[in-house]
Amino acid sequence: MEKAKGVLYVVGVPIGNLEDITLRALEVLKNVKIIASEDTRSVKKLLNHYRCGSKKLISLYKDVEIERSHKVLKFLEEGKDVVLTSEAGCPLISDPGAYLVREAHKRGIKVVPVPGVSALTCALSASGVNLSSGFIFLGFLASKKNRTEKGVRKSAQKSTYCYF
Repeated sequence: MEKAKGVLYVVGVPIGNLEDITLRALEVLKNVKIIASEDTRSVKKLLNHYRCGSKKLISLYKDVEIERSHKVLKFLEEGKDVVLTSEAGCPLISDPGAYLVREAHKRGIKVVPVPGVSALTCALSASGVNLSSGFIFLGFLASKKNRTEKGVRKSAQKSTYCYF
């Protein structure tokens, strides 16, 4: 009989105020023993604040994302549940983790999103901008005007679009 695979929980974490966390996110953080995070220092601060107990922390920042993702995938294949967080906000939104999530799907590992804080939606909801026609998010663009324009054109050609 094949051993059951673990679950990869993609958990949104507070952007600045540690109290901006959902009860569900806290429950998952308390119960899972392995956490992969863009910045282990920020997640450690959060875990200590809420007394979540000792965890195995795996740093998953951009420069080591692919290499460390394979380590995380091994834990998942062994039946261990893992949390993926970003430094702040929602993982994969201009943060590393896409490779890990994509590979988990390819391997038949269940990926469960745990909604939490998103800087983008928080900023939009407080902006007063009329969003009835939707919005487009392109992430971090280059600071020079000509590179920004090229980036927008390139993104328009290969971006993911969501609408209802």
